[in-house]
Amino acid sequence: MSSTTAKGPGKTGGTEKAGDVEAAGGGRPLRLDLAALQRPVPPGAPEPLPEPDRDALRLEVVMGALSDPLRMRIVRTLLLESEAFDHTCGWFGLDRPKSSLTHHFRALREAGLIRQRQYGLERRSHVRVADLEARFPGLLGLVADWQE
Repeated sequence: MSSTTAKGPGKTGGTEKAGDVEAAGGGRPLRLDLAALQRPVPPGAPEPLPEPDRDALRLEVVMGALSDPLRMRIVRTLLLESEAFDHTCGWFGLDRPKSSLTHHFRALREAGLIRQRQYGLERRSHVRVADLEARFPGLLGLVADWQE
C-alpha cells in the first residue's frame, strides 16, 4: 500500500492547500490554479481506460454525473486535496461498498470528468482538468466552490 493510499481527505487535517485555489472573496467562486492541478504523467504509467474524447464531452452528461453529491465530492476532493498524480478509491476514505464506488467512478469516467488508469488490481483516478476547462470554462471552479 502506498503512502498516498494510506492518507486521504479529512485524514491530513487540512482542506485546501495553498497554491491549489485562491479565494476570490465576497462569496464568488474559488479561482483554481489550473497549472498547479496539472501533473505530468509519470513514466511507465498505463494507458487510460476508455473515455470520451475532449470534443465528445457533453455538458448534460457531465452535469448529470455531477448531480450526485458523492460524485461531486469525489471530483472536488481530487481538485483540492490531491497528493499525487492519481489516487485509488481507498484514498478517499469513503464508507461505501466497493461495488457502489466502482459504479460512481465509472460514471465519472464515462462522463469525461476523470481519467482512470489500471495499475494491477487498482484503478487510480485524476480530474481531466485541461479537457474540462477547454470545453466548459469555469465549471471546475464551481465544483471547487461547492459545499455539501
